[in-house]
Amino acid sequence: MNSNPSPLPVRPIRRTQPRFPWHHFTMRFSSTPRGARLARRLAAERLYAWGIPYGSDAHDVLTLIVAELSANAVRHGRVPGRDFRLRLSVEGATLRVEVTDSRGESIPALTEPSDDLDAGRGLLLVAALTDRWGWYPSVDGPGKTVWAVLDIGLA
Repeated sequence: MNSNPSPLPVRPIRRTQPRFPWHHFTMRFSSTPRGARLARRLAAERLYAWGIPYGSDAHDVLTLIVAELSANAVRHGRVPGRDFRLRLSVEGATLRVEVTDSRGESIPALTEPSDDLDAGRGLLLVAALTDRWGWYPSVDGPGKTVWAVLDIGLA
């Protein structure tokens, strides 16, 4: 005699990998050089955890992009007492880096670097190394978000 009164058949659970992997990471950092360094380091670890190995071209480029955008947020977008936000997301083979700071009036722009200055090349690097980049006014408070997208070929 069957002691299980359930009329529904039991089906095995299928475990499959999603067709398009999706990952997301968001964190706030202090608007200081130390905060920018921490953002770069945590981004590097997150990329590794998502299967983008240390030393690979994609990992090196993405870590540099995070470093440049974070440094710009600290240098040009800093408001005392306010943090900047780093957001990384991977969907399929595309990785998006977003850095949001608190100064909306300081608009990012590509400029010709000067031989006299050690600064001014960060956005040129971002533009050269990514598939596209841009900025938009922050939707959840004062400031702006600078973003960059790179096709990393993971899919």
